[in-house]
Amino acid sequence: MNACNTLTKPDCLAEKPPFQVEYRFFRTISEAGSDWDEAAPVHNIFLQRHYLSVIERYPPTGTSFGYLVFYRQGRPAGVALCQFKYFRGIDNIRELDTSDKREVCFYDGLAHWFKKRVAGMAAANIMICGNILLTGQHGLHLNNELFSETDAVQAVENALCGALEIVTETEGIKIPVVLIKDVAPELTGIRERLVEEGFMEFDIQPNMVLDLPFASFEDYLGAMSTKYRTRTKRAFKKFEGIERRELSLEEIIRELPVIYRLYKEVSGSAGFNMVDLKADYFVGMKAEFGEYFRLHGHFREGKLVAFYSTIQNHKELEAHFIGYEKSLNHEYQLYLNMLYDIIRLGIDSRSSSIIFARTALEIKSSVGAVPRPLWNYLRHQNQFANRFTGTILDYLKPVEIWQQRHPFRENGVEISE
Repeated sequence: MNACNTLTKPDCLAEKPPFQVEYRFFRTISEAGSDWDEAAPVHNIFLQRHYLSVIERYPPTGTSFGYLVFYRQGRPAGVALCQFKYFRGIDNIRELDTSDKREVCFYDGLAHWFKKRVAGMAAANIMICGNILLTGQHGLHLNNELFSETDAVQAVENALCGALEIVTETEGIKIPVVLIKDVAPELTGIRERLVEEGFMEFDIQPNMVLDLPFASFEDYLGAMSTKYRTRTKRAFKKFEGIERRELSLEEIIRELPVIYRLYKEVSGSAGFNMVDLKADYFVGMKAEFGEYFRLHGHFREGKLVAFYSTIQNHKELEAHFIGYEKSLNHEYQLYLNMLYDIIRLGIDSRSSSIIFARTALEIKSSVGAVPRPLWNYLRHQNQFANRFTGTILDYLKPVEIWQQRHPFRENGVEISE
């Protein structure tokens, strides 16, 4: 299904001055064809048709896709990735799990009960402009020579509303909520315009990013303060007896039941998780991307006890999905050693930075990653319901109390913590 429209004022928008930009909406990336290729950024594989075709074939549970191509002056000038998902707060917010029987005070218990009630009521089909499999701006690209910030917001907003109308009319699916995911803070004009258009601005957790100005892993260790270098050596010592090995496609297929079990063990305990991968995702990514997608295993007595995966996105190394035996994590420092392994891989591949994404903020900062905020924008298409969006978001956002660590010396001086 695809449609071509000239944008003026979709029904879901308030009265606005006419703004003319043509767009086409497609339900498969193959239909978007060469126009998508021409408009997509060459420096980001996550908006390339090859990558999008793979996740379309191996989608997260309950997720479907849509693709917008924008045109200016008769030429492809931008693209947007849309993901459609049914969201139910009580399913996606793991911290509401009532299996934890720890003692809490009355007010904590009351807050937990209220949050669970709010999450139970928060359920709707959502259209996401962005990619729930990744952290960062991987859902939208517009030619900034042809779109001002004001024009870009209006073009995207109108096109998203037009896509909603198409899906509703052709497939009978009502989608009341739109989420624009992971907008960089420096895009102040776009952010202000989205708020003016009724979107609720919110953040969840920052993206943890490690820049890599190091010639070798030894240089990385040498840049650390004495305290953190000692901590690193202690983690390495605890890891003795664990075999590191990169897995080939055939090995991933053979170990897939264990890989998937370990992935579920970790993903199931995340405070907030909109992604539920199917097992064949790991096989599909390796089969399609070869050396660009790498999956490393940690083995104890020949048995897989942990794994991590990475994607090479030009000069950025994306730390992707992981899994490990939680019962062995403390004894062998599995997770911490996994982070060091990814850093070694990033340096060896001459990457400029590692994208460690969200969650586990403090331990990621302890290996040198720093927080970079990203903003999200949510709007309910019903103006009355949209008034309460901000309140609901405040109750549903996961809370992680953490202290940023500073493992590196600054100008030769060790930072006390």
